[in-house]
Amino acid sequence: MENMIEVRNVTKKFQEYKALDDITLTFEKGKIHGVIGRNGSGKTVLFKCICGFLKVDKGEIFIEGKKLGRDIEAPPDAGVIIENPGFLPGYNGFQNLSFLAGIKKKISKNDIKGVLERVGLDAGSNKHVGKYSLGMKQRLGIAQAIMEEPSLLILDEPMNGLDNQGVEEVRMLLMKLKEEGKTILLASHNKEDISVLCDTVMEFDKGKILEKR
Repeated sequence: MENMIEVRNVTKKFQEYKALDDITLTFEKGKIHGVIGRNGSGKTVLFKCICGFLKVDKGEIFIEGKKLGRDIEAPPDAGVIIENPGFLPGYNGFQNLSFLAGIKKKISKNDIKGVLERVGLDAGSNKHVGKYSLGMKQRLGIAQAIMEEPSLLILDEPMNGLDNQGVEEVRMLLMKLKEEGKTILLASHNKEDISVLCDTVMEFDKGKILEKR
């Protein structure tokens, strides 16, 4: 199988603290890869390095054979949720996604309506995002990540704030996206999310990989 991402001997330090300590791993295309670990274990830092948000101190990261920081500055075709998605609080969900879609101009207004419905939000609602619950904001974040049909999804705790029904709906959505050939990196505290969804699991602790399975 072809690899979507290769991480080779990557170290990332913040002053003397090693958030990532000589990490080497690969993520195959078309699978859901689980990354687990406590807060501060290094999983979010890994995701930020893969996205190009943080520069590594040592080592290399390749996205489909292209080296980050040399051939490309960021993954060219990725949908990302890391920490709280930032939206304009005075506008509704449809308007927020429309502003973001205007950057690349790849999708239509109907596509945006479709993706809102896909994540369980009302495309016609005038409710401002500032009045959304945490779960609704999370759904909107997922809609933003998937709306332009990226081949790679990097999702850090995408189930945060969702009730049981919401978690079930997002799990089904992620399984469907995998069937469509997407590669998904998923960080979660929830062991059940990982066991139900993931083809591979990597456990992080103190910047190192404890276990791969």
